[in-house]
Amino acid sequence: MRSVRMRIIAAVAVLAAVGVGGWQLLPSSGDNDKTIVVGTTDSITSLDPAGAYDSGSWALYSNIYQSLLTYEPGGVEPVPDAAKSCGFEGGGLTTYQCELRDDLKFPSGRKVTVKDVKYSIDRIKAINSPVGPAPLLSNLKSVDTDGDNVVFRLSSGDATFPFKLATGVGAIVDSTKYPENKVRTDDGADGTGPYTLTGYTKDEKITLEPNGSYKGAFKAGKPVELRYYADSAKLQAAWKAGEVSVATRQLPPKMLASLSASDTTQRVTEAESSETRNLYFNVREGSPLRDERVRRALAWLVNRQEIATSVYDGTVEPLYSLIPTGITGHSTSFFDAYPQPDVDKAKQLLKAAGVSTPVTFTYGYGKRGAAEPEAAELKRQLEAGGLFKVDVKGYEWSEFKKQWADGKLDAYAVGWVADYPDADTFAAPLVGTGSTMNTGYSSKAVDKLILSSQQYADRSRVSTDFRRLQDDVAQDVPVIPLWQRKEYVVATEDVGGSQYLADGNGVFRLWSLNWI
Repeated sequence: MRSVRMRIIAAVAVLAAVGVGGWQLLPSSGDNDKTIVVGTTDSITSLDPAGAYDSGSWALYSNIYQSLLTYEPGGVEPVPDAAKSCGFEGGGLTTYQCELRDDLKFPSGRKVTVKDVKYSIDRIKAINSPVGPAPLLSNLKSVDTDGDNVVFRLSSGDATFPFKLATGVGAIVDSTKYPENKVRTDDGADGTGPYTLTGYTKDEKITLEPNGSYKGAFKAGKPVELRYYADSAKLQAAWKAGEVSVATRQLPPKMLASLSASDTTQRVTEAESSETRNLYFNVREGSPLRDERVRRALAWLVNRQEIATSVYDGTVEPLYSLIPTGITGHSTSFFDAYPQPDVDKAKQLLKAAGVSTPVTFTYGYGKRGAAEPEAAELKRQLEAGGLFKVDVKGYEWSEFKKQWADGKLDAYAVGWVADYPDADTFAAPLVGTGSTMNTGYSSKAVDKLILSSQQYADRSRVSTDFRRLQDDVAQDVPVIPLWQRKEYVVATEDVGGSQYLADGNGVFRLWSLNWI
């Protein structure tokens, strides 16, 4: 992820104990224990950190689980949470050690031990769920314990390992409640985060109560109910009906484009974001998109500006690289290689590949947000000139993840929310060998550049590696970047702290919300 520059376009007081010309900052006694209802179109794949690697699940994990490290609002360096302190040992980047806090308790009252930390990390690797976060631990050789310390030994130097440990992959679970070799499937969760899970109805809602036993980097907040909506239109309807006090990820583009700073009945946060969306291709043997020349032809047909304008009403920006703007290593590799749509160039590539036209392939998407109209627009663009025939189908989120994880789709569009504030989160998980996107893509050159970039403790030195990587990807085209989104959060006038809810570094801070 990246450091986020906030721009508040509604009047939001972010001061200390007094307001200047406006908002009361202290909660009224009558509302102090009232539940804050938050609406979203995200969804939960699994309550178990070993069983999910998606934005909706990880947003929840930020609140009910603790990792050894976390991020402060707008922060780009991990800070201790469940740990007292952490650091690389021995002057290199292959041994990382954390001292665990001694005052942590699970909901059962059992004390958290270093064995629980080791167990939590080891089981993610052992389960290796096809939709889980195990790829983030690919270079983790072993986890050992030494007194109150947890020692992580890496197979190669990795300056980004602390960043990864601060995400959902580092979530600490109760070793007596979670099976060692399979994902837990009930409706419970046993973590030590700022909140305790008190109720869960799949695809509908989750209720959270402040965890009175939480000890860590933050303070527990107000009771929260998360409500999940099937699409952005339903979320908008819930907002207009007053069913939710906070709405985020994702309201309809037309509504976002119409938000006004002069409307004093609501607070609107618009923040720079590193959320991106890419079109991925199955490059395995037998796929109609196996030949890179066919994928390059597709790259010549995509009109990002048209997608941003006609589908998203200007609430997203066209993206021409894997790494978004605002992150060290950003480039314009796809613009350099494919500056504007060109049917003739696409036709020449298909002729050189010796394939019959139209090339028919399947395209899948998850039924969330504006994915359906986006799919329709992409189909229109990619079928230009009669070169391709695109068989489009939408799926419910869980089924969609299974479809691409099983390699059953030729092409699929997926949004990506940065796991941590570093370009590495847009490289290894997306285009590294064995990536979570499961395209089948593998490049020795790309893997070498990923490994090289991880050797720099000074992350400002990684630009050259990542620019070369993106140039390689633009030629191989296992993926086509589409757009980069801004972050929007809308809250009623009596809810404060929504500007800290999601600032782009992977932490969904429900505890920041309060009544004012």
